[in-house]
Amino acid sequence: MRFTSQQRFDDGVLEREFTLDGIPGILWTPGSASTPAPLILLGHPGGLPRMYPRLVARARHAAAEGFATATIELPGGGDRPRFAAVEQARADLRRALEAGGPVDDGIVDRLVLPLVDQAVPEWRAALDALLALPGIGGPVGYSGGVISIGVRLAVVEPRISAALLFSGSYVPRSVVEEARQVSIPLQVLLQWDDEGNDRQMALDLFDAFGSEEKTLHANTGGHTGVPRFEGDDGNRFFARHLK
Repeated sequence: MRFTSQQRFDDGVLEREFTLDGIPGILWTPGSASTPAPLILLGHPGGLPRMYPRLVARARHAAAEGFATATIELPGGGDRPRFAAVEQARADLRRALEAGGPVDDGIVDRLVLPLVDQAVPEWRAALDALLALPGIGGPVGYSGGVISIGVRLAVVEPRISAALLFSGSYVPRSVVEEARQVSIPLQVLLQWDDEGNDRQMALDLFDAFGSEEKTLHANTGGHTGVPRFEGDDGNRFFARHLK
């Protein structure tokens, strides 16, 4: 891990950009902490420059409760090399949605599974590097999307103790089956009127999770209309399980 820049906000939060094996990322740490800060990994749909305003708002909100947060760029996102097969699947998805027909399972698999297969090992490598830093400690949480990445991480990464997952992307049926192996506490956000989300698929995924503690927060509104109070609920969720 190599830090490339840093800035400190007026609330004391320190933001440091880094690269890890050529993958860009950002780490945010609280202004003051007497003990190592629990870490939350911030998931997103890719394109760090585009997602930055929302990510930094989430990070500073979490830092106010004593959490460190970090994110990395997704495969194919930002300036990273594009996935030709995924780009084709995305184009096929757009055509299917414009035609008003059902989205074929094959399109969903081609769109999501290559991303999950590459992103999850990268997240785990980032976690190795982040937990080696002074001032960062476990346990670890995962917050955000792509929800299929969160599912896979919850299954294979024992250092993740709780996850706040954002519905809003298509989920392969194989990932729904993986969800039955998830046992950590979960909180799932679902925007009921999300124009780009298959609501029934999101409900089927929630039903499949094997966790004894799982909570669904469903709010009216579109993809970007998550109520502000959900940020406070998310902090309380992680405070219960990471502190």
